[in-house]
Amino acid sequence: MKSLRNYSIPFTGLPLGKHHFDFDINDAFFDEFEYSLVKKADLKCQVEMEKQETMLILNFHIAGTINASCDKCLSQYPQPLDIHEQQIAKFSDEEIDEDDEIITLHKNEHEIMLAGLIYEYINVAVPFISVCNDEGNTPYCDNEMLDKLNNLSANNEQDENPDPRWDVLKKIK
Repeated sequence: MKSLRNYSIPFTGLPLGKHHFDFDINDAFFDEFEYSLVKKADLKCQVEMEKQETMLILNFHIAGTINASCDKCLSQYPQPLDIHEQQIAKFSDEEIDEDDEIITLHKNEHEIMLAGLIYEYINVAVPFISVCNDEGNTPYCDNEMLDKLNNLSANNEQDENPDPRWDVLKKIK
């Protein structure tokens, strides 16, 4: 958890206005999260923070690649990501009903932790079905596995002769 301290912004001494911060997201970042979908990554996170009297507006741009496993041939390949998100953090002593858009920062807080937000943005951006862009034509593809899959699917199409016992049921209407 100590390495996640690098993903915080101390905002107390900053003047009002826009400020830019850069973070490297790599394997060590995801090692801190036990059940992460992503294990290996090479990402750059740029955060533009606009400090106002009553709130912080955080604009995230996360770009780079993560290692993904192809759902078709099961080989590892680099999945590009390009994420743009915005988060608002409001200064308040009262507890605001927190939703996904607004974080409450109490008056005695002096920094905002971004590790959880970055982790969430990346894991939500991981494709539900992971396949490389050009199937079979990249150096990452397992062509032997793709050939086996194609052969099996071709055999299934040929073996689809209907069972004659079902013909009796087709006559019932």
